[in-house]
Amino acid sequence: MATISSLGIGSGLDLNGLLDQLKSAEREKLAPITQQQQSYQSQISAYGQLESALTQFQDAAAKLNEAEFFQGVTSEVTGDAVTAAGGSDAAPGRYDIEVTQLARAQSLAADGVDDKTRELDSAGTLTLSVGSDDGTTIDIAADSSLEDVRDSINASGAGVQASIVNDGDAANPYRLVLTSEATGTESQMSVSFDDGGTASELGGLLSYNGTDPDTMTQTVEAVDAALSVNGISISSQSNTVEGAVQGVTLSIAETGSATLGVERDSGAVKSAVKGFVDSYNKLQEKMADLTSFNAETGDAGELLGDSTLRSVESQLRNALGGSAGDGTFQVLSDVGISLQVDGTLELDEEKLGDAVDNDLAALSDFFTGTDEAGGLAGQVDGVLGRMLEEGGLIANSTQGLEDSIERLGERYTRTEENINDTIARYREQFAQLDSMIANMNSTSSYLTQQFDNMNAQLGRN
Repeated sequence: MATISSLGIGSGLDLNGLLDQLKSAEREKLAPITQQQQSYQSQISAYGQLESALTQFQDAAAKLNEAEFFQGVTSEVTGDAVTAAGGSDAAPGRYDIEVTQLARAQSLAADGVDDKTRELDSAGTLTLSVGSDDGTTIDIAADSSLEDVRDSINASGAGVQASIVNDGDAANPYRLVLTSEATGTESQMSVSFDDGGTASELGGLLSYNGTDPDTMTQTVEAVDAALSVNGISISSQSNTVEGAVQGVTLSIAETGSATLGVERDSGAVKSAVKGFVDSYNKLQEKMADLTSFNAETGDAGELLGDSTLRSVESQLRNALGGSAGDGTFQVLSDVGISLQVDGTLELDEEKLGDAVDNDLAALSDFFTGTDEAGGLAGQVDGVLGRMLEEGGLIANSTQGLEDSIERLGERYTRTEENINDTIARYREQFAQLDSMIANMNSTSSYLTQQFDNMNAQLGRN
């Protein structure tokens, strides 16, 4: 039997076209699988959008779950003498500040030498002390220059900054200057150099303990900052003053007067509560979009009828509608937040403002709670945490869809293999049919020719 290399050549039939139609019909079996995969993928994307909205709402709730947040203050300084930074324990009030002296660091200067790079007869041990510390010892090599001594001091971590000053003297202009890194009278320096009794040049330059004989000169005296707050005199080793006003750090800039006003940051609390309401309403809007249905077009949200989303809605309603203890404020409506028919929250800013201005402690207790059980914000944060955590409601639902997509992928592969096997079988059958019809046509032509020859021999027309 002849082998047919291209379908239809032997029979004259469009077997390739027919095979393509059969192949297309067989591959229609893959369409439902692909559509289901796309549907699951759309749901996963929808869960991602829901998770994002839930996370934003959790952030808003968590902010109201910090008692320190309700104790925040704002500070305003009038005058240039100081700047201020208030902490959560700052005491609200008005403070009149008078700065009469800034804290200064002590500076000592040695006598000059002719060349800062010249080797000094300087072998020995330099000891630097700041305040009451035990002192830092620095080994100085015999061939050290004034620059080398400076660099050794700066690398020692002694709390002293060394520099070289050119004072313009014609003979010996280069003077080593030591400055304490800390201000105040408790950071005065002492300097000594032990050269083993060799009367070295450096030993004759570096000596100071505040009493004669000192070879170094005090050029800047160490002094404490002096100020008064509401008439109370205060001394500080540093120009950064803590404790002069409870919970406030003052930074002294110059001598003079300033007025500090400290107030509770009620604006931040109101803004945070409004953010809580707005974030929840955005979450509601997103959930409504994911479960929407257009009767005219038939378009539906990706999570219409989804049990996970219904569970999210139910748990949030229970958390927001529940009681937060037995204090002054017990439910959301007590602080001006009401649940609407459409599921959103509405804020009565006047009622909230009254709670913030007149009973901030009770408002803090309402949101943060007075014990480990937590207030309303803590309860909401806990519910959201369980939804969003690894192995939680959203993660489990997403994982279930991903597993389904994986199984559909395996099913798609098996179906495609079956389709390919079927098409291969059709091709083989069509090839056999083509060959058979070709043989039949060949036999028919042969018989016709033989009959024509017989008729010619018999004289038949």
